[in-house]
Amino acid sequence: MDFHEGDPVMHWTYGLGKVIQLEERNLSGEKALYYAVQIGNMTVWVPADDELKNRLRTPTLKAKFMRLLTILSGPSEALPLDRQERKLLLMDWLKSGRAESLCRVIRSLSTFRNDRPLNDNDQALLKQSRGALLGEWGFAFSVSPAQAEIELNRLLDAAPLVE
Repeated sequence: MDFHEGDPVMHWTYGLGKVIQLEERNLSGEKALYYAVQIGNMTVWVPADDELKNRLRTPTLKAKFMRLLTILSGPSEALPLDRQERKLLLMDWLKSGRAESLCRVIRSLSTFRNDRPLNDNDQALLKQSRGALLGEWGFAFSVSPAQAEIELNRLLDAAPLVE
């Protein structure tokens, strides 16, 4: 997957950004190509290697994003009560970096917190996932993050209750 200067990209951890440049860098005595990606007020250097597809992707298009929104208003997936098992499961979901994974994590943690308080890791993961999804949502629909958040909350509130 090749990206060019100015291309919008989704980083699997930090969310929506823009490619600034492709640069050869010398780290630990080895030269390698890295994409410089501007995300908010920070620059992230992403190796342009075989794992690039797991780190950067193009933002989801509006048509596909519309289909993903049903995850947010649908039933959640059961999460383990054990915090370590839950963390491993959620991190496994997020490995793909896809918008679908963000929706699954947000839907499931939002439902989980209705029954139990979220621990610090769960809260951080939910906040990070929401931020990434809202950035991509704003890009896909050309709306502000605040408008996207209103719609996100509406969809989450419309989800069926788990008994």
